[in-house]
Order: sequence, then structure tokens, then C-alpha cells
Amino acid sequence: MKVCVLLSGGMDSVAALYEVLGQHEVVACLSFNYGSKHNACEIPFAKLHSDRNNISHQVIPLDFINQLFKSDLLLTGGSIPDGHYAEASMKHTVVPFRNGIMLAIAAGYAESIHANALVIAAHSGDHAIYPDCREPFMQAMAAAMSKGTYEKIQLLRPFIHTDKAGIARRGIELGIDFSETWSCYKGGEIHCGVCGTCVERREAFMLACLPDPTDYEKTPALPILN
Repeated sequence: MKVCVLLSGGMDSVAALYEVLGQHEVVACLSFNYGSKHNACEIPFAKLHSDRNNISHQVIPLDFINQLFKSDLLLTGGSIPDGHYAEASMKHTVVPFRNGIMLAIAAGYAESIHANALVIAAHSGDHAIYPDCREPFMQAMAAAMSKGTYEKIQLLRPFIHTDKAGIARRGIELGIDFSETWSCYKGGEIHCGVCGTCVERREAFMLACLPDPTDYEKTPALPILN
């Protein structure tokens, strides 16, 4: 099957790329530059892994999101909060309907190049604060994509029954160097170590009992949730 991979350059999407490389013909990797604070850090890693595997890498600009939407994840938004993903403050990093917009565009692109499916790295640990990461949403989008395209585009979710620690373990099995991925929402020189995505990344390696290859500015004790 010919597939397009939504490849941000983060550890989940990079692992998803290598997971499907041995199962399908990957005809394109798609990154979206929507004005997030960390796009400039993520996208070069998406290009690195695409180029390494001789796959076409398309960067799709979505300037309107940064200009019109409200989210602290965006360059036009406020500061990125520190803390665990499950804390209420992390709702400020939600970009409204981001996955819906990206999947709709990706489905149109896939149809245009006669691909059969999209691959997204949605996983069982995706957080409740992000409505467009939940499996009911993914199922609804999958149905819409299939019914709305001649190719009956499928939405593949290879990690939907895997949590972040499981993705870390699987990535190591696939030979991925996770230092060649980016998570930090703040988009600094190195990972901050304290924002929600950094906390989740650190937690994943800890729970997987794997060494974390990431350089962090700070590594305080991980938050403990009740």
C-alpha cells in the first residue's frame, strides 16, 4: 500500500515512519509549518529522516493558524507553561482542530498522488486535553476521509494501542536515535526539560527503563500526579 506519513519530527511521528517503512511503500512525508514555537526545531528532523530514507518531504505552510488562532503554542501566543501534560494549564497549548485541519489537507494530497493511506502517530497515551487526539475523533476522520476520496484513503494509526513508553521501546528496537527528534514546545537551543512535552518525553524513557539521549536545560524531579 502507498502511504503518506504525517512527520512532525517528534519522537512519535519518527517512530511511526520507521514502523511503517517495512510494511508499506512510503511515498511522502508531510510536515506542517503552522507557526508553532517549535516548528523550526522539529521540521529539520523530519527532513533528516525523510532524506535518509530517500522519501519526498513536503513542508506545507499554514500561516493562517498563527495569524488567526489562539494558542500559547503559537508564536503569536503567550508563554508555554511548565508542568505535566495532565495539568489544566496545558490546555493553553491546544491549537484548535489542528489535527483535523492537517488530516484534511493530507488526505487531499494523498488523493492527488494516488496514495492509499495516511499514517499518523496517535497513541494510547494521547491526552484528554487535546480533543483532536482522541480515538473517537480519529475514527470519525478516518470515516470522512474514506467516504470523501476516490482512493478511499485510510487512516493508519500503528501506535493507537501503544503508550509513549512503548513508543520509546519500539523506536529503540527499530534502531532510532531519539536524539534526532524534537519534543520541547518552547523551541529553544536545547530541550527545556520542564514543559509538558519535555516532561512527557523524560517520563517515557524512565517508564521504558531506557537511557534518555536528550540534552535538557533542567531535569528536576518529574511531577507526580494523584
